[in-house]
Amino acid sequence: MKNFYDNITDFIFVDNDPVLSDLIFIPGGSYGEIALHGAELYKRGFAERIMVSGKFSVLKGKFEGAESPEAYCGMEFPTESQFLSRVLQDVGVAEEVIYMEEEATFTYENAIYCRKLTEKLGLQVNRAIISCQAYHARRCLMYYQLLFPETEFYVCPAQTRGINRNNWFLEEKKIDLVLEEVERCGRQFHKIMHDLIEE
Repeated sequence: MKNFYDNITDFIFVDNDPVLSDLIFIPGGSYGEIALHGAELYKRGFAERIMVSGKFSVLKGKFEGAESPEAYCGMEFPTESQFLSRVLQDVGVAEEVIYMEEEATFTYENAIYCRKLTEKLGLQVNRAIISCQAYHARRCLMYYQLLFPETEFYVCPAQTRGINRNNWFLEEKKIDLVLEEVERCGRQFHKIMHDLIEE
């Protein structure tokens, strides 16, 4: 029998098989696993280019440093994008295939500024992969779909903070983080949807 939390799981934890794409998007953050996973997809030949995004959290006002992997904790990076780019290069991704967006301070801006950068570079993105945190997958997908309506997206997330679709409901901290994501999906899209109606 399907439990009520299965519906939340299916909504939040979007997870697709990767397909050959024009670009891999890696939204900002302090968890290097999303860059490591993006690098793996790149090495497996699913895309020839990667776009990392992020300045720092609008709530913190600066990039306070990597939270994982442990090897990067304590190292200083001006932006999330530079941190993620460093992780990619350290595992063998060539600098010339990495595009850096360094203005975004929250998820919606990740999508907005990535759109601006692809247009500036003249990149046509018909199909793209998003390598993000597993419990952040739905919101990332919704924002990128909003800014890239012509693009077919495949979300290929990485596990961070030990949170995945099979265990998020087993510990209080994990429950809180996932349900905060559910709330953000409603709260943050409320104004966007009203604005779309008014256009």
